Amino acid sequence: MKKQNTASAKSKRFITNTIVHVILAVLAVIWVIPIAWIIMISFRGESGQYISTLIPKTFTLNNYKKLFTDTQILNFPQMFINTLIISIFSCAISTFFVLSVSYCMSRMRFKMRKPMMNIALVLGMFPGFMSMIAVYYILKSVGLSEGAMIRVALVLVYSGGAGLGFYIAKGFFDTIPKSIDEAAYLDGATRFQVFTKITIPLSKPIIVYTILQAFMAPWLDFIFAKVICRANAKYYTVSIGLWNMLEKEYVNSWFNCFAAGAVLISIPIVILFMSMQKCYQEGVSGAVKG
Repeated sequence: MKKQNTASAKSKRFITNTIVHVILAVLAVIWVIPIAWIIMISFRGESGQYISTLIPKTFTLNNYKKLFTDTQILNFPQMFINTLIISIFSCAISTFFVLSVSYCMSRMRFKMRKPMMNIALVLGMFPGFMSMIAVYYILKSVGLSEGAMIRVALVLVYSGGAGLGFYIAKGFFDTIPKSIDEAAYLDGATRFQVFTKITIPLSKPIIVYTILQAFMAPWLDFIFAKVICRANAKYYTVSIGLWNMLEKEYVNSWFNCFAAGAVLISIPIVILFMSMQKCYQEGVSGAVKG
């Protein structure tokens, strides 16, 4: 009787696992199809956005070549450099803000701490673009809406309010035992030394997560970049450039280049994630459990 029950349980477990794997395989295919389609279009030789076949009849590298050579109408290399510069600086500043605020909220006890956390939680529920008009006029009043200062303005916009997103990092810092901090204080360490030499080395997973989020936000943003850059084509980001490729006057000749540009802008994100993945795994295996 026990053997029959065991065989029946194994059979049910096998059927359940098979169903789960089939569902995951179907979802994976659905997720990969749009990506594969964009990649195929980026190598397509036929021009225009409307074609009769899903798979291109001819393949070419001219779409990628055009992005970097035909810069009189849409200067993709300049847009790529602008976005990369803005994303790197925004990522560094945002990561510093988020980790600093998270550590303070996790370890320090001060007046108005809880009200500040509640206010940050409420503000985080509102989309950032609700304030974009007010932000633009503030930047304009201080002279950051023209010329090269547009890059500075975008960095400030993307990193200025990053500290409000401290909740996830704070939750991670809460898992690190406070006894480690107390032992360091007894040895004469300052709070800053505890943060930089003890807490940060133990927090690789959340640091990697914060860096990825801080980099992707400006890299993929369109709304704030469009509002602040306006008609200053020299300071456009890649999101604005890709959007312009789909406008009426450009879409027929630039649609394939749009797909090529979409592939190219995904490369830095993939490289960043793949390089950070090892650090994430090492951080998980070495993190302190509290």
